[in-house]
Order: sequence, then C-alpha cells, then structure tokens
Amino acid sequence: MHLNRATLIGYLGGDSEVRTGKNNQKFTTFSIATKTSYKDKESGEYVSHTEWHRCIVFGKFGEFAATLKKGAHVQVEGEIRHTEYTPKKAKKPVRTDSIRVNSILKLDRAEKAAAEEQEAEQDIPSEEVAE
Repeated sequence: MHLNRATLIGYLGGDSEVRTGKNNQKFTTFSIATKTSYKDKESGEYVSHTEWHRCIVFGKFGEFAATLKKGAHVQVEGEIRHTEYTPKKAKKPVRTDSIRVNSILKLDRAEKAAAEEQEAEQDIPSEEVAE
C-alpha cells in the first residue's frame, strides 16, 4: 500500500491567484501558513516557527479556491508534489515542493457568520426584537 497525503490547517498569506499553465490549463495557487511552538528548555520561553506551504488547485475546484482571500482560515488536503526546474538566469535546477489540493474546508465561515448576526442584532432597536 502507498499513501501520499497531506492535511494542513492554517491561514492564507495572500489572496489566491488564478494562473494559466501549459495547454491553457487554468489553476489556482495560494500559500498557507502553519505555526508550531515549543518551550525552550534553557530560557523557559516559548519559541514559535511559521512554515509556508504552496498549494495548487486544478479544475472546477480551482474556481472555488480562487475566491479565497488573505487571512482565510482553511483546512486543505492533498498530495505532496516535488517539481524541479531551471530558472532562466540560474545554472542549477531549483526544487520546489507544493501540495496538489483535492479538498478545501473553510474554517472561519461560521465564526464570521456568528459575528455578523451579533452585529445585526445590536443594530435593531429593542422594540423590534420583542415582536
């Protein structure tokens, strides 16, 4: 049995971008930041580390990914892909890693909806709420 699956939960570092690749195939890219922290044994202080992950989404699902904006809290699942290419001005090939996404779950949708409902309730005069 073989398995290549990655699950990430984090925040988008910028708005997603729609691009066109070979054969005029459209795809969407975005970066997700994940964060880990640990307590330093010597100083006793917490140290945090942020890791950035490049995500690529193809097909119709890429259209949904194109609506994602900076700061969105998401969970993505997909497979890890390694790509090697040589930039025009470079002598050596460059290796990049990315996640080819096949599932996206927006985690901040319920939080935002609840906040918007609370704001709307605060704007309504108390006489109207009693009805």
